Amino acid sequence: MAAIDQGTTSTRAMIFDHEGRVVGAEQLEHEQIFPRAGWVEHDAAEIWRNTRRVGAAALASAELTAKDIVACGLTNQRETTVIWERDTGKPVHNAIVWQDTRTDDLCTELAGDVGMDRFRDRTGLPLSTYFAGPKARWLLDSVDGLRERAENGELCFGTMDSWMAWNMTGGVDGGQHVTDVTNASRTMLMDLRTQQWDAEICADMGIPMAMLPEIRSSSGDFGALRGNGPLPGVPLAGILGDQQAATFGQACLEPGEAKNTYGTGNFLLLNTGTEPVFSEHGLLTTVCYRIGEQPARYALEGSIAVTGSLIQWLRDNLGLIPQASDVEKLAGGVDDNGGVYFVPAFSGLFAPRWRPDARGVIVGLTRFADKGHIARAALEASAFQTREVIEAMQADSGVELSTLKVDGGMVVNELLMQFQADILDVPVVRPVVNETTALGAAYAAGLAVGFWESEDDIRANWAEDRRWEPGMAADDRDRLYAGWNRAVEHSFGLT
Repeated sequence: MAAIDQGTTSTRAMIFDHEGRVVGAEQLEHEQIFPRAGWVEHDAAEIWRNTRRVGAAALASAELTAKDIVACGLTNQRETTVIWERDTGKPVHNAIVWQDTRTDDLCTELAGDVGMDRFRDRTGLPLSTYFAGPKARWLLDSVDGLRERAENGELCFGTMDSWMAWNMTGGVDGGQHVTDVTNASRTMLMDLRTQQWDAEICADMGIPMAMLPEIRSSSGDFGALRGNGPLPGVPLAGILGDQQAATFGQACLEPGEAKNTYGTGNFLLLNTGTEPVFSEHGLLTTVCYRIGEQPARYALEGSIAVTGSLIQWLRDNLGLIPQASDVEKLAGGVDDNGGVYFVPAFSGLFAPRWRPDARGVIVGLTRFADKGHIARAALEASAFQTREVIEAMQADSGVELSTLKVDGGMVVNELLMQFQADILDVPVVRPVVNETTALGAAYAAGLAVGFWESEDDIRANWAEDRRWEPGMAADDRDRLYAGWNRAVEHSFGLT
């Protein structure tokens, strides 16, 4: 099984065997574009070029050909928004990334007298810069002539899965303009219960429905891959947004099962079953997955904007470390954070606080503090934010977390994982196959074509690699968390 994992900082192609083990892989980073403070963009054309390159290289690394591949799955950074021309396949503007905050004023305008929860009862989402619908509206308002062309059906809108699927299945030569229910649920344009575009919300938001992709199940027939690519004729059979894919890959298939992905940001999802649970504590309600004709499964989600990207910031913007992996050694050179807290609210705070006015701060500095304390505070920020989300999730669901399943690039950092277990006071468990996002997309595709017979095969493949048990005294845990909350309050109102 092949999978394309189109992420925020890179695009990866992976090949898995029936046991869910990695057979081949290749990865390429793409440029992060920052036109001004709070704005983040990607070159969608560069991402598509990289996709073609990593697909071919992954096959070569495993000495395989297209004949060896049963099907392909796709997973993606979800809310990142791109609009392109149907006739040429050219994007009309850089893709606007999920972290981007340029739609803050627009979201306030859309909220009107009703408030930021105007569409929450249908979409499960608050009005926020995070989601794709307002991003599309911004493009329609800001690029000359775009609205008229959209209304005439000349343009395609989509999150990155739609852009990728359209190109992968032929582009201007018959490419499929599609999305799946998980990605559609991140636009703020889909009704959670019907899993169809909501015409009233689209009208209120000023989005012509002629530019929207077709919504399909996460596992099914999305068309054959283009003939002149590395996998000609191979069926594209699964699409999931990255966090839903990771949930699927972690075998969180029953209500009450949860995972946390540590990547550019952190994303914690709790499977709530076949009925959506609407949060009263600042979380999102989203579609977890839909397999074929089965009922959709829903999830509560806590989204943290800046975790792994904070370590990249220490590397690229401050030069504190030469490589991201060096942060653990630097942080491990001190016994504790030295009273230093790092609140990485570079683009505001996400769940459960949702404060667009928050900005990144470092507090608690003294002459004693050094770069080791700053590095440790940066790592601890991921764990503190995760605890905030879990507390909100427990309040909404009534389910007490007994174990946290983790995945993503940061889980190789044992210092962070131990601190996470300590600050949560529950075990943290890492699976043998850490690439659960790509694996989840592969599973969805494999179920559609019969490579795996049922979800029981997914459960059987999951295996524990490492477990971290909590060892921190309760008084220390409470003291550190109280310090974090005081630090967060310092981040408010700095815009």
